[in-house]
Amino acid sequence: MGKALGERISEMLQKRGIQQKELAERIGITEAAMSRYIAGTREPKPDVIANMATALHTTSDYLLGIENDVFNYHQVRRVIARNASSMTEQEKKALIDALFGED
Repeated sequence: MGKALGERISEMLQKRGIQQKELAERIGITEAAMSRYIAGTREPKPDVIANMATALHTTSDYLLGIENDVFNYHQVRRVIARNASSMTEQEKKALIDALFGED
């Protein structure tokens, strides 16, 4: 079995440079609830998972372990379209670098 939901959330928090508390605030849940989701002692509802995915610039499927963090073209377009208005200039530049830059 792959990584648990909590591990994937933690990984994405680290990758995005976001604190657990900040993510909780962004999606309108308590920090305590977020801690439980990450620890795996509580299962978030689908709408909470969707909100987390949007805030973390990934997909619900990735957080749930249904897909890898490697997106195909159509998935990339959907993620960008869904998140572009809430992305900072720095995040947009990082996305462009990730898509077109050198490793």
